[in-house]
Amino acid sequence: MVQGTGSDVGKSLIVAGLIRAYANRGLVVRPFKPQNMSNNAAVTVDGGEIGRAQALQARAARVAPSVHMNPVLLKPQSDVGAQVVVQGRVRGNAKARAFQDWKPGLEAAVQDSFERMRTDADLVIVEGAGSAAEVNLRAGDIANMGFARKAGVPVVLLGDIDRGGVIAQVVGTKAVIDPADAALVVGFLVNKFRGDASLFDAGMRTIEEMTGWPALGLVPWFRAAARLPAEDAVVLEKRRVAGEGGFTIVVPRLPHISNFDDLDPLAAEPGVRLVLLGDGEPIPATADLVILPGSKATIADLAALRAEGWDIDIAAHIRRGGRVLGLCGGYQMLGRTIADPDGVEGPPSVVAGLGLLDVETVLGGDKCLEAVTGRLARLDATVAGYEMHVGRTTGADCAGPFAILADGRPDGAIRADGRVAGTYLHGLFADDHARTALLADLGATTSDLAYEQEVEATLDALAVHLAAHIDLDRLIALAR
Repeated sequence: MVQGTGSDVGKSLIVAGLIRAYANRGLVVRPFKPQNMSNNAAVTVDGGEIGRAQALQARAARVAPSVHMNPVLLKPQSDVGAQVVVQGRVRGNAKARAFQDWKPGLEAAVQDSFERMRTDADLVIVEGAGSAAEVNLRAGDIANMGFARKAGVPVVLLGDIDRGGVIAQVVGTKAVIDPADAALVVGFLVNKFRGDASLFDAGMRTIEEMTGWPALGLVPWFRAAARLPAEDAVVLEKRRVAGEGGFTIVVPRLPHISNFDDLDPLAAEPGVRLVLLGDGEPIPATADLVILPGSKATIADLAALRAEGWDIDIAAHIRRGGRVLGLCGGYQMLGRTIADPDGVEGPPSVVAGLGLLDVETVLGGDKCLEAVTGRLARLDATVAGYEMHVGRTTGADCAGPFAILADGRPDGAIRADGRVAGTYLHGLFADDHARTALLADLGATTSDLAYEQEVEATLDALAVHLAAHIDLDRLIALAR
């Protein structure tokens, strides 16, 4: 099990790289994360959803993603509450404090999924959540040391030297955790090192001496990590602008943005400049396309969009001849109204949408979780992606759908003048045919980017990178 000294230390990436490295050795490897908090989710072959990081790790293992790779997924809907997904299905909503009372009841699901993962595997690599040193949350823990002790899994502690203070990170973790938990730690790794590694030799020895834990590796910064789908929205604070192409795509960064890896293939396109707007930043007049991304709290994020004045900017953008595309929750925002009669996202309500598409959305019903294929309705191109949404959207503009799915169902809507469109399809830009056709239709310079092949190549490069700086034989010898 790889646990971190804090959030965003690189646990997901290290686990993905180790999985690919051992899979390349011929081992049957499986990822596992007992509890995850992320609005970046993926659809599984068994009809559920898990964190995006575990889907990437499944890909690293060259297996299809399963709900049992991430049995508890928390999807934040407010600063203090989240939707609780258990073994791929929505169980309900819980405030942060109330969720502590849920944990004992979730332990059975976590252990069941873990047993399923290790039944047919040579090796399971488990990823912790947040920090191993969150001793205030240790009682009933199912994400870090609580899980490790229950399952008898040895722990490797991962620190992040890039944020500074890594000696204190690791030594401090040893100082505050329970001695029985500390006994599970078989060694530590230091991640994201830049520069001359020999300059930190003394630092590694200091950590060893002060903790009694052996150093298992100093991992240099892996620059190509930006090519892989990220799980935590914290990366959006760092990746404000991607690319230097002439075609500018602007995305308002909504408070509850979800499935933001939809944007990664666009950031990788040489002819595209992708701009993520933060609070207080207007939509620039130079924008060619505005994308309204997915949202875990559509009504709340629509209110936030208006509070920033982005609704006014979008109207001006369209008057200048610009285009707008809404993805899932962003599609719902483009319509005339959004109704939430059952209180899916909060108190029952009906709110006015942006009125840019002649459609209406009613939230409710079973959540749609499905991988789909089809064709873009107005372009000669196939499309593949997945649906992950609650609600149904209808209206006059649905007569001009965005796509026709393989089973004949129409998806989305396009306004008669073609300037505004919406779709429920996530992942469509990862499809090279669909992305190229859409960009060409918008007047952007397209490339021969093979996005999925690039992800595969990056995973292989990551595996080589880790093998050069971690003793993989020693690491697997520590597993049991």
